[in-house]
Amino acid sequence: MPFVHPVMSLVGFGLLGLAAGYSVLVLIAVVIWDRTRPASRPSVLPAVSLLKPLCGAEPGLYQHLRGFCVQDYPVYQIIFGVRDSADPACAVVARLIEEFPSLDIEMVVNPELHGSNLKISNLINMLATARHETFVMADSDVFVGPDYLSTVTAPLHDRSVGLVTCPYRGVPTTGVWSRLGAMYINEWYVPSVLLAWLFGYQGYVSGQTLCMREDTLQAIGGLQSIANHLADDHRLGELVSALGLRIVLCPYLVEGEHDERSFDSLIRHEMRWMRTIRILRPLSFRFIFLTFSLPLAMGGIVLTAWDPHYATPAWVLFGSTAAVRMTLHCISGNRAATSLADSWLVPVRDLLLCWVWWRSFSTSRVVWRGHEYDVDADGSMRRLT
Repeated sequence: MPFVHPVMSLVGFGLLGLAAGYSVLVLIAVVIWDRTRPASRPSVLPAVSLLKPLCGAEPGLYQHLRGFCVQDYPVYQIIFGVRDSADPACAVVARLIEEFPSLDIEMVVNPELHGSNLKISNLINMLATARHETFVMADSDVFVGPDYLSTVTAPLHDRSVGLVTCPYRGVPTTGVWSRLGAMYINEWYVPSVLLAWLFGYQGYVSGQTLCMREDTLQAIGGLQSIANHLADDHRLGELVSALGLRIVLCPYLVEGEHDERSFDSLIRHEMRWMRTIRILRPLSFRFIFLTFSLPLAMGGIVLTAWDPHYATPAWVLFGSTAAVRMTLHCISGNRAATSLADSWLVPVRDLLLCWVWWRSFSTSRVVWRGHEYDVDADGSMRRLT
């Protein structure tokens, strides 16, 4: 039919416009965030109990944990927790206890379960030994500097703040799968979070860093209230917001090591993350493909190929999208030479993102730490294996 080609061209041109517009907005959000500075350090810093749940001796674990032992902070306690005394992480903790004999370090070994979320069960077991009224919970794969604790606890000086969290950057280990995994975090997920932040959204919470007061945690029913949730960090944020308290996205960018040994490992992780997003945003998740700027632009340029009248503006929009996407790739990686060498991975990464998103519609199951779970519509997990 004669009107089909013009309609296809208009649709294609619209996709190109969306791709270019979104990519520019995301880049602006990242640049503005990079120029945001943390709140000034208060004169009085609260004593802190720092909780580090562990499971296995992942690559670089000693370096990750050591950074928390050299904090420029007056009074803090570190609590490490495992579920099994045979866990190889115990040897790393023993090394740190020997290296820092004057530091207040506790090691909790407790297999008791409080729900289907093993990480939260571990944290609940650890809380029994916490001696201070300010809690910082941080994942085991995080790199931090000596100013980490003073920066993330500073917003709690304002009593209207109930929870502090941080964005993070993925730092890949060797291998292409690790680099692709880190690109997922650095070039799609976190930039999307920062764009939402730029437009005023204050509900983002990352389990990489959770900082809160004991009275706030008690007011929401303790960690038991999130012990069965897949997106435990997001649920924690919902409960804190329901108290009328603010969530602060602290401008401290932690670094999390990203280690993917194979394609299967990469897909399992990304399927779990996509499935989590689908639970949190079931309606908008269907349209999340609009954030896949480069594949969106590719589809647009194919559709506009039917009409030569759109050729010049279409290629301008496509070129703009590609240029901004490559700029985001370079600045998000934070290592220009490595980023340029991995430029060929950008279209691979974005097309793989589309595939994972599409595949996530077909399952309600996720794999986490070697166990398979079925996830209900409300985010509750039921362990299957």
